[in-house]
Amino acid sequence: MAKILVVDDEIHILELLKFNLEISGYEVICLDDGNEGLEFLQKEKPDLVLLDWMLPNISGIEILKKIRENREISKLPVIMLTAKNMEDDKIEGLDKGADDYITKPFSVKELKARIKTVLRRYKASEGNCISAGNIDLYPEKREVYKAGKKIDLTLKEFELLRLLIENRGKVLTREELLDKVWGYEFFGETRTVDVHIRYLRKKLDSGETEEKCIETIRGVGYKLI
Repeated sequence: MAKILVVDDEIHILELLKFNLEISGYEVICLDDGNEGLEFLQKEKPDLVLLDWMLPNISGIEILKKIRENREISKLPVIMLTAKNMEDDKIEGLDKGADDYITKPFSVKELKARIKTVLRRYKASEGNCISAGNIDLYPEKREVYKAGKKIDLTLKEFELLRLLIENRGKVLTREELLDKVWGYEFFGETRTVDVHIRYLRKKLDSGETEEKCIETIRGVGYKLI
């Protein structure tokens, strides 16, 4: 039974959703305050969040931003519920990481269909993903996400990151990386690895001041922290 957190300051909306979603077999937690919603997410992880855009004290879009920045819950499916129906608002919500967007007043039947679609999509992707912290790599789709944001990598960068994630915490020598990514037939220098690691690190860290996710082990190689 999937657990759904609903955050909305309109009591009649909460009552409507709780009644209809519980009938459909979901466990439903309703909160009318955004800050309480964030506190709940620190303690429990629901399977999906229905989040109102216009909340007192803190907006739904700010809550969404905090969800996507938190590595513990960054992959959490979020559907925005809002009276805002302008195209620019929808684009902003999706750009901030919303999985779907439905405007009020809405059809409960349509909302339940969208919930099923989002949950099915997330469930299907879980088995084909390897992760390290807030980095998610999908081998079959050759896609990488950091905190829910897609990172574009070259083929060699992708294979390097895949090896580092699969061996997280273990130091991989330059020679090992060269052999496994470029192959034994490659006659280049290990400096090739350094160059690609530098580009990979730049894309993953994107100018952040926090500790770099790929650590250099001087004279040996690299490891993923």
